[in-house]
Amino acid sequence: MADGAWRDLLGYIRPFRTSLLLGGLLSLATAATGLALPMVVRGLIEGLGADRGIVGLLVLMTVLVVFNAAIGALGSFILERTAESVVLVARQRLVSQLLWLRVPALDEREPGDLMSRVSADTTLLREVSTQSLVSVVTNAVTLLATVVLMASLDPVLLAVTLAALILAQVVVGVVPRIRRAAKQAQESVGTMSAALERVLGNLRTVKASTAEERESAHLHAAATDAWRGGVRAAKWQAIAGNMGGLAIQLSFIVVLGLGGARVVSGAINVGTLVAFLLYLFYLMPPMRQLANVAAQYQVGAAAIARIREIESLPAEPRDPPTAAPVRTPAAVTFEEVHFRYRPDLPEIHHGVGFTIPAGGMTAFVGPSGAGKTTVFSLIERFYDPTAGRILLDGQDIQTLPLADLRTAIGYVEQDAPVLSGTLRENLLFGAPEAERELAEVLALTRLDALVNRLPDGLETPVGHRGVKLSGGERQRVAIARALLRHPRLLLLDEVTSQLDAVNEAALRETIADVTHTTTVLVVAHRLSTVTMADRIVVMDTGKVRAIGTHDQLLTQDPLYAELAATQLLAAAD
Repeated sequence: MADGAWRDLLGYIRPFRTSLLLGGLLSLATAATGLALPMVVRGLIEGLGADRGIVGLLVLMTVLVVFNAAIGALGSFILERTAESVVLVARQRLVSQLLWLRVPALDEREPGDLMSRVSADTTLLREVSTQSLVSVVTNAVTLLATVVLMASLDPVLLAVTLAALILAQVVVGVVPRIRRAAKQAQESVGTMSAALERVLGNLRTVKASTAEERESAHLHAAATDAWRGGVRAAKWQAIAGNMGGLAIQLSFIVVLGLGGARVVSGAINVGTLVAFLLYLFYLMPPMRQLANVAAQYQVGAAAIARIREIESLPAEPRDPPTAAPVRTPAAVTFEEVHFRYRPDLPEIHHGVGFTIPAGGMTAFVGPSGAGKTTVFSLIERFYDPTAGRILLDGQDIQTLPLADLRTAIGYVEQDAPVLSGTLRENLLFGAPEAERELAEVLALTRLDALVNRLPDGLETPVGHRGVKLSGGERQRVAIARALLRHPRLLLLDEVTSQLDAVNEAALRETIADVTHTTTVLVVAHRLSTVTMADRIVVMDTGKVRAIGTHDQLLTQDPLYAELAATQLLAAAD
């Protein structure tokens, strides 16, 4: 395993070093009692030949066998528990890292592959975490002690056994192949998980497009690739794992023949030969384990490399809010903001600039692709501008603690996501302490009728991504969730797109009430929403082309007049 992987593995293991040491000591004690048995058997056979009493030796053998089984089981449990704990820590660290990743880093990766790293890759640490240290030490000590005891019995037979040990070194030649095959197998599983997540996340679209056969074939191909990778890795691991056993069995045949000849010649007695043969078989587990460890190192190194890829990605600070909540509306200013999603992509914003005073409602309008939603993403600092500044109450948001900034903002996304869980859990998701204000916000967003209609009220599960709610209900849940945070700045991205006329009118009343206590920014396509704004920012091709009221812009900006006459009016129908 590479040095970096070793360091990472030791970092996972370090908190459990005490239990790992205890498990290792018990494993050594198990090996020691096992190594004592052949010597007892030798004495037993010699005692039978000399017509001596063997009751004491039988009792000793029984005690050794029982003690060996008991401490072996305890040591195995402690090591397995430690291994599971290592996996738990790895998963917790990786999940935390994923949740705090910068949005651009997430944009580059498939969710299914990330889930595979949390589930499948961390599972591979279970074996390597115990095998990497405890098995290496205990099996190496056991192997050395066995060789020493075999030398004390008959050096000639030991020479034959050492030849088998040398043969087992062939395993080293396949170790690099194991690592490559394991990494390819894990990447194939990640690809398959990503493909499955893509289909299940859009199953209605797949069915509506009658694309089940095509997607099924695509998933089958991904599963086949994962199978090939797993088989390839299993092949090299099987070769490595059984090479030592093959060498031992071949040497057993030779030792049996040579040892028999030495018994006949009188060089050794039958008891010595039997003890030596027992030790020969005692070599098999540690040799096989050491060979397996070499393979597992490579599998573990591949898993740790994939985990480390995620842990090395840029993450946001995890500091909690540092300032006391402020309830006054916030002012927002963009100063010559430029932005592109990646260096190889064109700019989205070309020097965007505007100032929005505290309070009131500001609407952003413009053709698709004008950069309206990107304004909200930059305010939330999901992305940072490539040039220019964004100010909140005159302070550059880059200098604000990220938690303080986002605590001041309520954000309702365009698709109004709802999480699996109950309706109550969704509403309180952004403000768990706002239970007492729930009834007021439900009435404000016209969700009280929905709650009364649901079989279990607020405790009703909403399904995966809120599938049991209508589009308009999901939007109102998202708005209520944002309002419960008491935001200084409320960002609404096309929140009326799935509302009927009655609920849209109710939402406009809600927004009108909210503008007294917060600054509302809304991306809107409906004229009824736009006309109620205190100011309207018209954007086109990544620039601000005009700012004013509805009446002013109708006469001053041709693009706005065209939008008002076509898109906005059409969307209001």
